[in-house]
Amino acid sequence: MIDKEIEAIIFDYGGVLINLDYQSTIDAFEALGISNFDKMYSQAAQSNLFNDIETGQITSSNFVNSLLEFLPKGTSKIQVINAWNAMIKDVPRSSIHLIESLQKKGHQLFLLSNTNELHINVADKEWDNVSQRSIQSMFDAVYYSHEVKMRKPNREIFEFVCNQNQLTPSKTLFIDDSIQHIGGAKQIGLKTVHLDKMADLQVLFS
Repeated sequence: MIDKEIEAIIFDYGGVLINLDYQSTIDAFEALGISNFDKMYSQAAQSNLFNDIETGQITSSNFVNSLLEFLPKGTSKIQVINAWNAMIKDVPRSSIHLIESLQKKGHQLFLLSNTNELHINVADKEWDNVSQRSIQSMFDAVYYSHEVKMRKPNREIFEFVCNQNQLTPSKTLFIDDSIQHIGGAKQIGLKTVHLDKMADLQVLFS
């Protein structure tokens, strides 16, 4: 159950409202020829290349070309893109129903995601597969790290969202599946929930 004093809720996207499988991307790149991709990228720690794509410091094309340098000659750009997007899975209908229910109850709702152009193109299509309304129309505001040039867990992105929407941190709930992001949110006084698995989301609001 959430605190009755909560006025606004900030949701993470991947692992909270849409299913992710990081291992699928690791396996896909290993199949292409990068044997240590799990060391290059993981949910908890990322190399500068992945930080740069998530903060909009490099273009999608530059990102793909950089990964091609680690892969055997003859690997195509589309193979790289497909491997990178392999982690993006489905949006459960329960996610849509929950957001609709919270909207009707009058909560301010926000989406805050560390992501990139390649992932979000696929993720939003998955959303559209189960919702007649676009993801932008179901939230008061949507914040993608590659667009705002900031990423979690840095406190500046949490301050940015709160300042933009005049949110009171003590009356705002942040929900994320990455524990390091929870730590960043707590620094500015946000109420937080670390979601171990997506099924817990429905229990939280039951």
